[in-house]
Amino acid sequence: MNKETEIDMKDVELNELDPEKQPITGDGQASGGEKNGSVKLKVPDDEVAFTGLSKDELMKVAGTPGWVRTRWVLLVLFWLGWVGMLAGAIVIIVQAPRCKPIPEMKWCNEGPLYQINDVEAFSGDLAGVESKLDNINQLKVKGLVLGPIHNVQKDQSITLNLQEIKPDLGKKENLKAVLDRAHKKSISVVLDLTPNYQGNSNWFDKNVLDEVVGKVKAAAEYWLNFGFDGIKISDLTIAAGSAEWSNLRAVVQGNGTDDAKKGALMGVVEGVSAAEVSQLINTTGVDIILSDLLNSKTGGVERIKAMDTLNSQQRNLGWGLGATQQKQLSATGPKLVHLYQLLLFTMPGTPVFTYGDEIGLTAGEGSASPKMVWDLDEKPAEGAEVNETVMAIQQQRIDTRKWFISLSDLRGKERSLLHGDYYSLYSSPSSLSFLRLWDQSERFITAVNWGTTEETITFKLQPTGKFNTNISEGVELPETAKVKLSTDNNLKPDDSVSLDKLVLQPGQAVLLQFPYTG
Repeated sequence: MNKETEIDMKDVELNELDPEKQPITGDGQASGGEKNGSVKLKVPDDEVAFTGLSKDELMKVAGTPGWVRTRWVLLVLFWLGWVGMLAGAIVIIVQAPRCKPIPEMKWCNEGPLYQINDVEAFSGDLAGVESKLDNINQLKVKGLVLGPIHNVQKDQSITLNLQEIKPDLGKKENLKAVLDRAHKKSISVVLDLTPNYQGNSNWFDKNVLDEVVGKVKAAAEYWLNFGFDGIKISDLTIAAGSAEWSNLRAVVQGNGTDDAKKGALMGVVEGVSAAEVSQLINTTGVDIILSDLLNSKTGGVERIKAMDTLNSQQRNLGWGLGATQQKQLSATGPKLVHLYQLLLFTMPGTPVFTYGDEIGLTAGEGSASPKMVWDLDEKPAEGAEVNETVMAIQQQRIDTRKWFISLSDLRGKERSLLHGDYYSLYSSPSSLSFLRLWDQSERFITAVNWGTTEETITFKLQPTGKFNTNISEGVELPETAKVKLSTDNNLKPDDSVSLDKLVLQPGQAVLLQFPYTG
């Protein structure tokens, strides 16, 4: 091999050198074209993984004085933190205000009662009542008072048959369907067993009183087993004087036992004072007494005194305007329907309404029952002549129904209105105001003016903000309250009003709200 061949072979070997071993040229590049800083390093294929300390090594470290002290410090800090949190929780619980226990209530205390005294005028027959239960359920009522629906000839006790339905109303199968569907909607049903409901005296002649009350007792047992949730009778003062009264009570209320079938006993009284109503509650043992006090006492001072007398027995009180006589609320004055709805829903006790009160249905003439109006949202046929007066009346009924539902819904949600304490604030010949409150719940003030002139309502306050009279210690009235519901155009919902004095327009009502502040 000559000398030139040896030189060429060396050039080939140099070019085949690994790029990592090639020399870097003056311009910062390796002879193979790699830039300075991009030199590759070979990493061994098998990396050494970190395995941590072995058990023996760990035990040696854990036993050193430094680690022992660290563990003890952490343990002490943990228990100190735990004990501190426990102590803080106990302090919070001890210092927190106690919640007042909810009073025991029956279903008839939990919402309004809706009476259908004339099934024919309401819906034609019992099948019609069943078809209207969806509509009734929207009113958020807790109970129906149905009837009377039994057979009897006027003032003829011998024909009294309390266990048979008037044939023109339907059959017992129709009545059972009403009960079943009502119960599915959580609506209880009370049956009116007033014996001589078409005659001059509800209990016929006094000579047959015990016999008739005995028949009512037997019928009550029958209908309660049939599925009814309670019994209603009129002229409670007469019935309670019968020797059979205690037996009737035992059948309906279950002798005071825990019998799941025990029902509610409802009585109606007319023309008696608030003190006499209170006495009847104590002596007759009925669950609800419906009186006509709001009808017979037309002044604000008289009405507020009746509430002052009876408010402590509110779980046994039924309030109505026209309901006692099975008349519509509009009998008090069509323009005052919204006002009296607000009053009844916020008074201490159970509001009782007659069918049609939710739309302001006009009361019938004499003893006649007005026919219920349905299809409020029905629109006139296309091309038909529109009667503006009729349309205005229809819109007014729609608005009244919405107002009724809003009040019924509010009463069911607010404990202060459902079973709260009551305090009278103000009264005049044509107006009144009272406070409802319960424990730490929202407070409500009702103020109504059914008079024909403007009324300035002044709430009795001391300079400290506490009430002068009729108010327990610790209950305070704030300087302002918020309008919750109102019929007065000058008092809009959510408006803040001063409680120093409140100006209410004639025929108007307002419900004020303010929070519990501790």
